[in-house]
Amino acid sequence: MTIAKAGFGGGCHWCTEGVFQSLRGVSQVDQGFVQSDAPADTWAEGVVVTFDPKVIQLETLSEVHLRTHSATRARSPRGKYRSAIYLFDDHQRLEAERAIASFADQSGKPVHTLVIPFRSFKASDERFQNYYRTDPSRPFCRLYIDPKLDLIRQHFSELALPGAAAPQAIEGGERA
Repeated sequence: MTIAKAGFGGGCHWCTEGVFQSLRGVSQVDQGFVQSDAPADTWAEGVVVTFDPKVIQLETLSEVHLRTHSATRARSPRGKYRSAIYLFDDHQRLEAERAIASFADQSGKPVHTLVIPFRSFKASDERFQNYYRTDPSRPFCRLYIDPKLDLIRQHFSELALPGAAAPQAIEGGERA
């Protein structure tokens, strides 16, 4: 298996984590805070996604990301919810930029998602890790994450993991 990494920030990292955990080819999603170079050097909510580019390419991950958060809403690059694709390798830039250009063409709106280098990551508190997977019945999950997972099943069905929209929480907070 080939391994690659990329970071994504947009809205709440609980939502972003749940979105990427629902996709084939993603082997790990680390939720927390991501940092880049100035002016995006403040910590912003985000995830680091470990994936197999032979199963799912960065361009597709980027498209999923753009469709599941407010990529067309302007934000301060210093804000807590910076819309960004964080590159681990400069060769990733073309795929990320191609996804943004395609999304902008389809939506007819300017996209405010930055394509910037990944510099640092710090995990969020353990109690928030795997937020959706540990209790998908939470009101926050039903209101904000479920619609994003519905979008994945509708537009990216070939990449959605079976049961991705409603995993059952089990004792101890882990999923079978």
